[in-house]
Amino acid sequence: MPPAKKRARSYDPARTRAAVLAQFGHVRDAVHGLTPGQLALPTRLGDWTVRELVAHTGMALAAVDRLLGEPEPARQDGRLVDWPSAIGADADSIAVTARRLAAEHPDLGAHLDEVERRFTDRLDAHPGGRLLHTSAGALPLADYVVTRTVELVVHTDDLNAAVPGLAIPYDRQALAACTRLLADALAAKAPGGSTEVRIPPYAVVQCVEGPRHTRGTPPNVVETDPLTWARLASGRTVWQEAVAGAKVSASGERADLGPYLPLLG
Repeated sequence: MPPAKKRARSYDPARTRAAVLAQFGHVRDAVHGLTPGQLALPTRLGDWTVRELVAHTGMALAAVDRLLGEPEPARQDGRLVDWPSAIGADADSIAVTARRLAAEHPDLGAHLDEVERRFTDRLDAHPGGRLLHTSAGALPLADYVVTRTVELVVHTDDLNAAVPGLAIPYDRQALAACTRLLADALAAKAPGGSTEVRIPPYAVVQCVEGPRHTRGTPPNVVETDPLTWARLASGRTVWQEAVAGAKVSASGERADLGPYLPLLG
């Protein structure tokens, strides 16, 4: 008898919205305090400066405004779990837009204030079921807002890595949604039940083809913390280095997730 099809994870739209706004607020507050010298610092994202990274982070919310300005798709044909692998197709245009915005807005703090205002106005004006054209196909607005937690958590980490002592905090609910979506994306990319991936306290998923675990201690177990998981999924950390540095615990012959990472396209 084939295993039962897993039900897609659900997210509470009000909690997701609050999480996105909380994490964006942490970034916005930090940006207001950055000096011109700090904005000119390099980042781990190729030749991007902190200024360009901040402009790009603002795009996490501005994208909702832009997509709601487009005609609504006739039907949903995308899945939330496919979003991480689909975003790579937009990489070139994203970089161009980030550089343009960084040049057009000398006061990035004021720009982020306006981005947040437009985002909240848009969410107030549209139901969560309103469909959007995304890189992963047509998705409901409520699902797309979940993806914003990934953008914000990953880029908060990028900013913290680029600016010594910045230490932008992570909203617990934003980190939880980010962790869960990326864990589910792994399960979709490597379907199966032979390996259990644990990211306490937010997510546990079964993945990778092989003998299915049903009870007791799984033969293949991977465990890590949420921020390390976000770094692995986004390609900021390499699997072998994370294991060697004891950032990941991996036991069992099917516990090597290196072939499936990163998840963000």
